[in-house]
Amino acid sequence: MSDYGSIPPPPNPPPPYGAYAVQGSPPPNYLGWAILSAVLGFLPLGVASIVFAAQVNSKWAIGDVDGAQNASERAKRFAIWAAIAQVVGLVVLGVLALLFIIMLNGFNDVN
Repeated sequence: MSDYGSIPPPPNPPPPYGAYAVQGSPPPNYLGWAILSAVLGFLPLGVASIVFAAQVNSKWAIGDVDGAQNASERAKRFAIWAAIAQVVGLVVLGVLALLFIIMLNGFNDVN
């Protein structure tokens, strides 16, 4: 008999989700800092931090160790930049408010 008319065996099923995951714990995702930097800091940089923080665990689960570490570092960096931008913005706003008050007092002295 020949194998010409026989049905081939089915292919192997794909591995379950996370089968390629490495042992150990994933890098920190800084999601808490990302949310705080979006709410209390500079919103655009905070949102970018949230996006990268959300990618850390999923990349780790599929075995993308370098991608998970890169996303972790980017989430941390964007959260820090958002906090710095907020502090700089508050300082600039304070200086402008102080100048405005000085100008108002200067105009009151002239009258």
